[in-house]
Amino acid sequence: MKSIWIAMSGGVDSSGAALLIKEKYASCAGVTLTMLGTETDAQNVRDAAQVCGRLEIDHTALDCREDFTRRVMQYFANSYGAGETPNPCVICNREIKFGFLLDEALKRGYDGVATGHYARIYRDANGHCMVRKAADVTKDQSYVLAQLTIEQLRHCVFPLGDYTKAEIRELAAEHGFVTAHKSDSQDICFVPDGDYVEFLTAFTGKAPVPGKYVDENGKILGSHRGQQCYTIGQRKGLGISMGRHIFVLEKDALTNRVVLGDEPALFKSRVTCTPFHHQTASPLPDGTRCLAKLRYAHREAPARLWHTEDGCVLEFDAPQRAPSPGQFAVCYDGDLMLGSAVIR
Repeated sequence: MKSIWIAMSGGVDSSGAALLIKEKYASCAGVTLTMLGTETDAQNVRDAAQVCGRLEIDHTALDCREDFTRRVMQYFANSYGAGETPNPCVICNREIKFGFLLDEALKRGYDGVATGHYARIYRDANGHCMVRKAADVTKDQSYVLAQLTIEQLRHCVFPLGDYTKAEIRELAAEHGFVTAHKSDSQDICFVPDGDYVEFLTAFTGKAPVPGKYVDENGKILGSHRGQQCYTIGQRKGLGISMGRHIFVLEKDALTNRVVLGDEPALFKSRVTCTPFHHQTASPLPDGTRCLAKLRYAHREAPARLWHTEDGCVLEFDAPQRAPSPGQFAVCYDGDLMLGSAVIR
């Protein structure tokens, strides 16, 4: 690739990515997506523009609020409404950063898009591209790239993959970037206070409807605030006393019932998923051994992948805690990503 458009969020990671891209590519520029139209968005645009000014590269602000609302926020609301636990960052990368933005980059004559993700691209002898974990496994962000297509991967650049966060902050400080000491965002960008229920109520115009807690046999145990208010494996904040620790085992959006039970019932050896989205050059054969993780912070565990008529199944060597519908099961071979599927 000769010409790169650098996705700059206004944070230190994408600023470091811009610096490293500028050193390697003769033709590059920065772009900041306006996704929410907030003052935070406006400040991020100003910070990214300042970094581009110091690097002496062009900077563009691109409005993608309509696409972000339709492709990411609506997905988030729909998933919770269906009784799932979504990961909007995975969808945002596929639909916005390497969907909307990459499409726009190619239209404008760029060869690819660079981001501040801590991940790497592996290219085999035939030029096939796969996601590879970051050298710093404590910062690795490969999981959120699990739904990128093979075609999208051909146009990805991840310059931070061989660096630690501390090294990137140091580089940013050395170059006088305003973002050098900017704190990282810890929550979903459109739910900055972490109150998902408040967001869902405002976005959909519908408050959660109270329903019933039941046990595994369907016996009513009490009332809850609405199934969207809970996640699989949750123990605290249930508002019910059973004389022992009790956990959310399942949610049924159709009946608005939340199933409660003891923790051992959360552990599953067999996890059913949607059809497997492979990033390998060809689909994986039945029985493929892999290391799979069931959420971003989940520890990888050995498993086998089996394809079914309408999806796939992961069979783990040891039971895994709280696989949650809507989350992504992401599979690896060592530090190479094989692909992913959505947990059903």
